[in-house]
Amino acid sequence: MEPGADLNPDTDDLPLRANTNHILVRHYVLDLRVHFERKVISGSVVLFLEPCCGLIGKAEGDTGPGDGAGSVEAGGSQDGFVCRLQDVDSIEDGAERLEKTMTRMEKTFGARERKGDERQAMSGVGSPTAAETEEIHPSHLWETTSDSDFTFVLDCCDLEVSKVEEVDVTSVSAMSSLPSEVRSEKSGDSSVNPQAAFIQRLISLPSSRWRQKHQLFLLCSRAPGAQDGTSLHFHRDRWSLQVRKKGAASPQEFPRAVRICYETRPTGGSVRWTKDQDDRVCVYTAGSPINNRALFPCQEPPVAMSTWQATVRAPSECVVLMSGEEQAVPIEDRDARFSVWNYYVTMPMPASTFTLAVGHWCQVTAEIPLALERRVTDRADCGKTAKPWAGSGSVELTEAEFVSGHGSSSSEVVKGSSLQAGSGDQTTCSDSTFSYASLEDEGFSVTDYSGTVDGGVSCSHGDYPCRFTERSARSQRVIPHRVFGPVSLLQKAQMGVLKLLPRCLAAAHAVLGVHPFPRLDILIVPAGFSSLGMASPHIIFLSQSVLYSGSPDSGKNGLSLCGSRMCHEIAHSWFGLVIGARDWTEEWISEGFATYLEDIIWAQAQQLSLQATAEQSDLKALLRWRRLSDELQNSEEELQILRPNMENTGQVTESGSSTVKHALNPDKTFMQVHYLKGYFLLRFLASRVGEQQFINFFRLFVKKYHGRLILSQDFLQMLLIIFPDMKRKGLTLSAIYADWLDRPGIPKWLYERSAVWSQARLVKEVKAEVVKWILLSQSHQGKGRKRKRIEPKVNYKKLTSEQLVMLLELLLEESELRVATMRALQRTYNLQNQDAEVRHRWCELVVKHAHTQAYGDVEHFLVHDQAMGVYLYGELMVHEDPEQQALARRCLSLVQEEMDQSARRVVEEMVL
Repeated sequence: MEPGADLNPDTDDLPLRANTNHILVRHYVLDLRVHFERKVISGSVVLFLEPCCGLIGKAEGDTGPGDGAGSVEAGGSQDGFVCRLQDVDSIEDGAERLEKTMTRMEKTFGARERKGDERQAMSGVGSPTAAETEEIHPSHLWETTSDSDFTFVLDCCDLEVSKVEEVDVTSVSAMSSLPSEVRSEKSGDSSVNPQAAFIQRLISLPSSRWRQKHQLFLLCSRAPGAQDGTSLHFHRDRWSLQVRKKGAASPQEFPRAVRICYETRPTGGSVRWTKDQDDRVCVYTAGSPINNRALFPCQEPPVAMSTWQATVRAPSECVVLMSGEEQAVPIEDRDARFSVWNYYVTMPMPASTFTLAVGHWCQVTAEIPLALERRVTDRADCGKTAKPWAGSGSVELTEAEFVSGHGSSSSEVVKGSSLQAGSGDQTTCSDSTFSYASLEDEGFSVTDYSGTVDGGVSCSHGDYPCRFTERSARSQRVIPHRVFGPVSLLQKAQMGVLKLLPRCLAAAHAVLGVHPFPRLDILIVPAGFSSLGMASPHIIFLSQSVLYSGSPDSGKNGLSLCGSRMCHEIAHSWFGLVIGARDWTEEWISEGFATYLEDIIWAQAQQLSLQATAEQSDLKALLRWRRLSDELQNSEEELQILRPNMENTGQVTESGSSTVKHALNPDKTFMQVHYLKGYFLLRFLASRVGEQQFINFFRLFVKKYHGRLILSQDFLQMLLIIFPDMKRKGLTLSAIYADWLDRPGIPKWLYERSAVWSQARLVKEVKAEVVKWILLSQSHQGKGRKRKRIEPKVNYKKLTSEQLVMLLELLLEESELRVATMRALQRTYNLQNQDAEVRHRWCELVVKHAHTQAYGDVEHFLVHDQAMGVYLYGELMVHEDPEQQALARRCLSLVQEEMDQSARRVVEEMVL
């Protein structure tokens, strides 16, 4: 794709413009200030660069199934990946050539590889303004440059760039202390350029000196511009920022440290400016399909692995949460109205995983005074943790096993009163502000799924401080964690998220091993968040829809959605983050794996027996089968393919640019095919090797591939090697591609298996209850309206939340349900107080049968569960019922301003 080419954001693919095969960003230093009054973030980003030694282009003759046709991926090479399993050989034609090709690339590039992150939460790109449809903000000297000058291309949109300059790092006296022998062979002879030599030495410092490395990065970022006083020449079009230095004809001649001064736009697609549930202003990264390019200019391709550190200035009453390895302690800014927060990461990651949230949130503690819940209008403590109520115990749940394990959450304030100013390295605070859990004291037994898997780990990624090699990390079942949210939701978050989180973390460790990240924050995001959850390094965003339902008799049912969703997002730490897709079109590598693992981890967290686990799994499988079947019947075939680029998966252009197929298609935003079809593929594979053996394989795969980007073939080839009987039985890589990854529709195995799930015990229980409700509805027919009805005595079985979903889905297939039946349903199961999945099906039933008495439930759902209600608007409009259509318009008017952009566009098309 040539610079300047434009795409229609409503119909086309997402361009990744960065020329990562020419030059790579190795480290970002961001210095940002949040302006709520203007809804912008201003500041600068300094990029530390490393050229790719001019070995660009495609390797002739190096092709293999799905291997990117040998195209060179700077930063995505498999350097240092020397830990290979004994007896692991290529299994199909081309695999051995692929291995040799990658080995040559390793030796050539030696570049770090980290993981790619595919964000589940999607928000759209706004319609282009007049300024965006033409060349935007070129520096006045851009025309003086020549096409023979090297062009450094960054992914960028919706940013006002005011200046781009070379940083004079030679002015940093501490740089002279770096040993001259520390330099990378892959960047050529940089000694002729002092600037390049300094940066190369800095980038090449070993991971054992990461703290010194970050301090030097920070000092360099504050250095003045180059002494010649001239800015670099830049030009911005709709999707990219292009930078040149006059006379610099190659990446090697281009500056190694570049500062970009800029400001975001209020309508930029990477961040959401909104209000929380307490009506307080906040801003957070939206996880949109354009990722972070509207937050800072960056290299978006997943192969562009980098570390970063960020300084964020925000109003002093706010909390700043971010991807970062240590909890930040705010220090007072020179402007007393602001506080300064410092975060950093030492693990190279794609720029898309950078996550930021700033707001007036409170930390959830083990004990929350009810008075604080009621005192929403008194916001004085919103920048602090909620202090325990003297003499009050924590709210007890009805099920004892869910009360235990919440840990000893401290009552210290997040923004402590005894703060010490310091450098970026002084961001560590006392562990007492985190929650830990003593699960052993609670009698919580954890099954270790490791089986026969060797406990040793030999890392095969680039040099960074890796937790997989830390002995202490191997035994750390529960990492330090915190939960934040608005005051009005603290009690629900305490009763659900905070109490379940230690159990979910411990269960994930039992299933998958070492936690990839050293800490975790969870934030309950505003109601307009477009997904149930979004995982990023060190932080998870959760929708309010997953919180504890709070009904008096809900018990475990009130926690099921919360627990399973947390397990899904926690699973992304392994699949989606520390192991990521090399090609973002292969979303199933992230979402299919997390969906499959969520059931295993949640069952472990509940301490279910093997039989109970299997029964719960079969019920969920049938629900997912029904959802997938319905989606595939109502979607375009090209959106149903898990590997849409097929044999071209992983390929990029000579410069490293590419496109993400269908990423900006609004229909794809709300589809679940990568979750569901990917999940069923993994269930299919598990059925072939045995579930226990399959879990053991997951752990082995994590040990081998953590810190790396993968394609589908990497997982499948290793599986076929470890279980050779699969191939002998006719299950080959090409067969899996043909049946599951490269074609639309539903594989034959899934049709056959769904019939088995339909006969599972928990499903039969639901079907028996459905018969009772149908008979009750039929008994209501023919009765006089004025005659007092005597309801027949029926004993209804108590159902789990998943069974309730199934019950309502089966009742949705009935052409008619009487009003009295609808009332009895609502009363029997207390449906308006069940979790969001149950309430969603209830609302569908209400709309289908025009049960006007429950329209209030529909309105409540559309206002408070926006992540799940998009297509409910369509149901309200399609029946052409004036009252239902008025309800849809009223709900849209109530939430229009806070809705996710993509969801809003889809709903407005339905309603308006």
